[in-house]
Amino acid sequence: MTAASYAAAQLLRVLPRTRLTRAMGRLADLPLPPLVSSAVIGLYSRAYRVDLDEAEPRTSPYPSFDAFFTRPLRPGLRPASADLLSVVSPADGKLASCGPVEPGRRLLVKGQAYQAADLVGDEADARRYHGGQFAVVYLSPRDYHRVHSPVAGTVTVVRSMAGDYFPVNSIGEQHVPQLFAVNRRVAIVIDTEAQGRVTVVMVGAIVVGRITVSAVPGRDVPLGTHTIEPGLPVLRGDELGMFHLGSTAVVFVEKGVAPSWGGPPRAVLLGEAIDGSREQTAPSWRGVGIATP
Repeated sequence: MTAASYAAAQLLRVLPRTRLTRAMGRLADLPLPPLVSSAVIGLYSRAYRVDLDEAEPRTSPYPSFDAFFTRPLRPGLRPASADLLSVVSPADGKLASCGPVEPGRRLLVKGQAYQAADLVGDEADARRYHGGQFAVVYLSPRDYHRVHSPVAGTVTVVRSMAGDYFPVNSIGEQHVPQLFAVNRRVAIVIDTEAQGRVTVVMVGAIVVGRITVSAVPGRDVPLGTHTIEPGLPVLRGDELGMFHLGSTAVVFVEKGVAPSWGGPPRAVLLGEAIDGSREQTAPSWRGVGIATP
């Protein structure tokens, strides 16, 4: 711990994080004149080395910063792993941590122990992941910020949980106990024929103004548990939701669903197998699978 990181952590504790986050969200939604849009997005892209060639082509500037931040990718740019039963990364980013869900439904992320129930939002669901695995994908400011399905199945439940807005970075990880369980979270439950139940948790952070998901229409996901009836069928790579300004996705799978996840942190792309296999199909990142009712 350095003096600078300690000072930054103390400052974050006294900041009005929720008000600041909502203000930034409103600011990102404001319409931008074309010249302003081009200038702001050009500066941001250069500062964070954003590869705009990967974005879906446009004939006009982005109408707001949020429209730029949630930009779609070019179709076919992220092919899914050729192994149709592999669990693939739900997003571009850094595979920051992965491993087993240990006895007591505990998982270790950056030296901190979490209870699976605090992330998925349901104790009964957490029991399903005992002996299973988890993976944490961190999305940096330069990354594509839509989150996609890691498996083929049916979205049956969405749980939207209130929380704080600490930064999900090295400072937050070092100085905020239970960071992922403290921050705002949305858990998306996917039931499958071949792989049991899989949950993708979208974790908010400071200046993440809102989270939207495909299964629950609206500008933000209302708090509470939303049962999706009928369920929403998805294939690997189908869009699940998006962060309106950045953060982190956590994937949970049941025991025996995938080869052991582990190894050092590494860059990962949407559609890559979480176990590290880079063999992919082309040209589409939509995998083949059976969407269950």
